[in-house]
Amino acid sequence: MKTCMFTGHRPQSLPFGFNESDPRCKELKRRLRVLIREMIESGVTHFLSGMALGIDIYAAEIVLSLREEFPEISLEAIIPCANQSCKWSKMQVFNYFTILKQCNKVVVLQDNYTPDCMNKRNRYMVEHSDCAIAVWNGSNSGTGNTVKYALSKKLPVIMLHPYSYSVLKI
Repeated sequence: MKTCMFTGHRPQSLPFGFNESDPRCKELKRRLRVLIREMIESGVTHFLSGMALGIDIYAAEIVLSLREEFPEISLEAIIPCANQSCKWSKMQVFNYFTILKQCNKVVVLQDNYTPDCMNKRNRYMVEHSDCAIAVWNGSNSGTGNTVKYALSKKLPVIMLHPYSYSVLKI
């Protein structure tokens, strides 16, 4: 089984914010879907999502939608803390738990939030993956730290820029 993890920005760091009906969001999701499909066609059968708002959720939704066409793929949610969604809106929480119910596996790393729990989640995903897809604008951020850690562990990383949609394979 070959495993691919996702990392990427929260909505507030994306050009369209929380507006998923924005054409830029739709285009980013379309391009992310193309990359995920390419990973499947290259032999990836297992995907890890940290289930944060933004890219993690988008990628999880795409993987789940592709299971109809590729029933051999699986999705694992890596939850940094059990109360990850406690400050989200009702709709975000509903969507989160709808996705979790469809995951093949859910790993909860700790019960409560701590300042380092997101970093622990990101490191866990890198250490349990063969490759990564990152939606990253190049900024210093949790996504940037995760990309750097993945590269230090010699993971191949495909980077999709959220503004230009350019793809860089490292």
